[in-house]
Amino acid sequence: MPQVRDTQFFIGLMSGTSTDGVDGVIAAFSPEQRPRILGQASLPMPALLRERFLELNAAGHNELEKSCLAANELAHLYAGVCQLLLQQAELAPEQVTAIGAHGQTVRHRPELGYTIQLNAPALLSELTNIAVVADFRSKDIAAGGQGAPLVPAFHQALFSTHRPVTVLNLGGMANISILHPEKEVTGFDTGPANVLMDLWCQRHTGKEYDHNGQWGASGVVNESLLNFMLNAEPWFALPPPKSTGRDLFNPNWLNAMLARFEEKVSAPDVQASLRALTAQTIACAIRAHAPETQEIIACGGGALNGPLLQELAVRTGLQVRRCEDYGVASQSMEALAFAWLAWANCYQVPAGTPSVSGARRKTVLGAYYPA
Repeated sequence: MPQVRDTQFFIGLMSGTSTDGVDGVIAAFSPEQRPRILGQASLPMPALLRERFLELNAAGHNELEKSCLAANELAHLYAGVCQLLLQQAELAPEQVTAIGAHGQTVRHRPELGYTIQLNAPALLSELTNIAVVADFRSKDIAAGGQGAPLVPAFHQALFSTHRPVTVLNLGGMANISILHPEKEVTGFDTGPANVLMDLWCQRHTGKEYDHNGQWGASGVVNESLLNFMLNAEPWFALPPPKSTGRDLFNPNWLNAMLARFEEKVSAPDVQASLRALTAQTIACAIRAHAPETQEIIACGGGALNGPLLQELAVRTGLQVRRCEDYGVASQSMEALAFAWLAWANCYQVPAGTPSVSGARRKTVLGAYYPA
């Protein structure tokens, strides 16, 4: 493990549920100061690799070999992002303490005691000559927790606040970190954020996502469909701690909801209704579990969807601000979180929080692969 010095440099890498690409940051960590981003870079997910990851969300032929090959390919993509980051920051590999690499989630079943993030951290370490911290969820699940969400402890460290706020991450799934100056941080997944909207947009427009929510904004929310989805899915009514993923919210889920709904709804209206589903499930979660919230801080790719943020403000009655207002780009927040999680692992800071995950105790998250 590294020795403590005044300033350390860490890389954070994130490829999320949306499977659209890899986001990375390189950041400087100094005592008693917020992490400072020195560079940020992204690379798109190759189409064949994306298809492989989506295929591996369900059981299939020869999935063990396919998983290993996909993990190796992802490591090379990760290494490409790291190279871009080192060039931006003008740093050599030996100056970086560690890389925090989340991997690609293909199964998440904490109720069965396991979660799978495809990754090849040993290969990534060899490709970059930098230590790697990976496998962040397993320790918390071993301690009886959900293993997710991982970011509330980071949000608490980043957004030291004197008033109650909720930090909202809008990735493939939506999760909230509930921050209160007088209470321990809590947080949980609220349901789908972009995953269903992206799926529907790809199916009907051929585009990977609805740019700035423009296509969905051309439709009208079908309140009957919205209420049907809210009431037909029992997961929404579960109390926290809870987490979810593509195991539940996937094409089969959406097809079943639409097939069981009696009315004919246009494609743009379905998109608008899926946007409303994201906003309403978040609003219900905040009302039930964070009623003192005074402001929502939105981050992740969904924070770039203006109509979604507007709908969220209406349904919550709260001001919604993007994390850019606090000095961090929306697309960089999760990558920065994994740089912080790598730092926390290296210095044995417990990031596994029972108040978030339901684990029996606090845990240091991640496995360390030396350079």
